[in-house]
Amino acid sequence: MSGNSIKDTFFEECEELLEALVEGLSEMEEVAGDMEVVNAVFRSVHSIKGGAGAFGLDRLVNFAHTFETVMDMVRDSKLEVDEKLISLFHRSGDILTDIVASERDQTDLDNTAETAVIKELESYLGDTHSDDEFDFDALSLDFDSGPIDIGVTSDDESESTSAIHRIFTIRFEPGKALYENGHEPLLLFDALAEMGDLAVEADTSGIPEFDTFDPSDAVLKWTLSLSTSETEENVRDVFEFVDGLCVLEISVEETTPPPPPQGEKVPEAPVAEATQPEPSQVVDAATEQTADLSSQVAPASAVSEKAAPALPATAKAGPTPAPASKEPRGPKPTLRVDLDRVDRLINTVGELIINQAMISQRIEELELPTGGNLTNELEAYKLLARDIQEGVMAIRAQPVKPLFQRMSRIVREASDATNKKAKLVTVGDSTEVDKTVIERLADPLTHMIRNAVDHGLEAPEVRQELGKEQIGTIRLSAAHRSGSVFIEITDDGAGLNRDRILQKAIEKGLVQPDADLSDPEIDNLLFLPGFSTAGQVSNLSGRGVGMDVVKNAVQALGGRVSISSTPGKGTTFTIVLPLTLAVMDGFVISVAKETMVIPISSILETIRPSAKDIHIIGTDSEVVSVRGAYVPIVDVAESLNLDTEQKSTGILLLVSTEMQGLTALRVASIHDQRQVVIKSLESNYAAIPGVSAATILGDGKIALILDPEELIKLRHSSGIENQSISKNAELRHA
Repeated sequence: MSGNSIKDTFFEECEELLEALVEGLSEMEEVAGDMEVVNAVFRSVHSIKGGAGAFGLDRLVNFAHTFETVMDMVRDSKLEVDEKLISLFHRSGDILTDIVASERDQTDLDNTAETAVIKELESYLGDTHSDDEFDFDALSLDFDSGPIDIGVTSDDESESTSAIHRIFTIRFEPGKALYENGHEPLLLFDALAEMGDLAVEADTSGIPEFDTFDPSDAVLKWTLSLSTSETEENVRDVFEFVDGLCVLEISVEETTPPPPPQGEKVPEAPVAEATQPEPSQVVDAATEQTADLSSQVAPASAVSEKAAPALPATAKAGPTPAPASKEPRGPKPTLRVDLDRVDRLINTVGELIINQAMISQRIEELELPTGGNLTNELEAYKLLARDIQEGVMAIRAQPVKPLFQRMSRIVREASDATNKKAKLVTVGDSTEVDKTVIERLADPLTHMIRNAVDHGLEAPEVRQELGKEQIGTIRLSAAHRSGSVFIEITDDGAGLNRDRILQKAIEKGLVQPDADLSDPEIDNLLFLPGFSTAGQVSNLSGRGVGMDVVKNAVQALGGRVSISSTPGKGTTFTIVLPLTLAVMDGFVISVAKETMVIPISSILETIRPSAKDIHIIGTDSEVVSVRGAYVPIVDVAESLNLDTEQKSTGILLLVSTEMQGLTALRVASIHDQRQVVIKSLESNYAAIPGVSAATILGDGKIALILDPEELIKLRHSSGIENQSISKNAELRHA
């Protein structure tokens, strides 16, 4: 593997570690005393530091070292986690994310915020930080140079090297999870042996009889004796990556070494921690061992051959047991695959589905008797094709959790910019969505979250006067409903000021002064290009500024966005998106002698009305009576400016839309229900009002996929009919 490939892998692992860091900090905020969570956060930062050190990313190492040092004080119960410290840790995580991105993309990063956070972190360290700080300006590491003579030539230097000598007695008992995570005790022992004289004794009493032996079990224990001048902290650092995966007890006896014979040079004490690579980092990044018996026995024999004779160890300090062995925290093992390969696989599956539809069409044309072998085999082929499609799409599906975690930072930054207090609450962050949807949803969500804090929440003093908590809540939720993904952004602020919105629209000439608009119609004025209710320009977008961009971004994903607001209670933005951008289930329908497809997920029920159920309102509007309620009818052919059907004929498709609520769409007939492959119109042809995409049917013809929401809007709009009919005609005859 090339150096660049290894470095790319490091940055990919950093993304997972940063996700685990954000998750851990959120858990710390809820339960401050959970040391398992604290250890997990510490390991995330420490792992990033270790990998960065291997690639010489000094800036990243320095910041991570300061961050983990403060976190280590929390682990040692020297610092109490409070609101101020959690806020600092969150900001430190943000800076760490920025530095990782800067090093990965080779871009410049302003260090103003970084310097401020480092100073705040150092304020918790006091005088102890000077001993641990990595000073890369003063430190010169040259791993390619030859042996260095570190002999002492002066009396002053001789006095400085008479360091305190220590004898460590270490009891090391790996848990099963240690081997499952690819750690190898031999490498840990090798790292200890580099610090001084090491003797290793293996305890094999736990090995069961051969018939009952399970190679995946951890059955060996070790007692190690290390004679060195290293500190206990440096010794414990060797076991950093297996913390929580083993039982570790360390006791130490301090002694003073005898003076050397006259005329001999005193070897200098081992170099400080800052100049030594941490062996445990190498273990975590470079090993992937199986946990069989040989891998457990090998370390004892291998180290014993080169270790010095066992040294007596009389412990003065009591043993310090590590946390009990538990299942490892953090991301699950994953297989990294180039996204282009997944896309090619998805396209191939799409062609498979089209091929299956064509075969079905040809067999139907043969008019074979039902129940025949060929028909049965075809049904099995359909089921197999669907299973393959669902499996491939599951590969591309990802939870929205990483995206939601990024929004935590947006809330913090928006709160600081507006001098407001806000917290983010996430619900359903395990909901899986197509990766492309997640990537393209980041910008719209960012804008809406900023708006929710800036113009949705009241100032703390105002909230207190209203009897609300000073800390406002932004709720971000995701869920699967009716074959779609619903993402909601809710604030508990003052709600939309509809009078102000309407007045601004009238001032800008967007609405006639005598217009009588409903609440939903007023709310949707926010989506008009350039509309704003902000009284002055601020660092954050005002409610409505750029909301047309949000709407366009969501519509480009085949989704829609809506608003609901209650004065004094808050506002909710709802984004409805398709589960995938590749395949969908739909009804094949006829509209004005044209074959089209409408998504099944948008249809509540189908109705074949009788003449007495249809009622005329005004000159050209119709409603249908459905279980005592009157639902407006929209003729699909009329909306698309095609030859309209006879008013008394057709089938009604009952749909629920964000704009109009329940609406009945009239079509000529329904032919079939099938799975279709979505082909983008905008990238292959052009956008057509009322049409979201296209597909290829079993007979090889193109069918348009309709957008019910847009069809209803077309029925009530003007000025687009000529454009719609011309584009439809061009596409049909292309």
